[in-house]
Amino acid sequence: MNNEELQLYSWVIRGSQRTKIIRVMKKPLTPTQIKKLTKLSLNNISDTLRHFTKKKIAKCLNEKEKLGRIYILTLKGKRIESLVNQ
Repeated sequence: MNNEELQLYSWVIRGSQRTKIIRVMKKPLTPTQIKKLTKLSLNNISDTLRHFTKKKIAKCLNEKEKLGRIYILTLKGKRIESLVNQ
């Protein structure tokens, strides 16, 4: 794990919502599906996914869609997720 990934891991685990969201992202999911799995509000999930995308932890597979956007972890995100789930 490089220094950037270590900093991102630290950032993820400092937030309980970020930790809950990354733990359930084992497959491509919509924000609504994440909501059902985590019991978090859709606003919090959308904000977190926006941050994950900006930090290249996750990416949106269908950005042009307004509804039903699908998010998946990047390779960097998967490495961080594996540490969170240890």
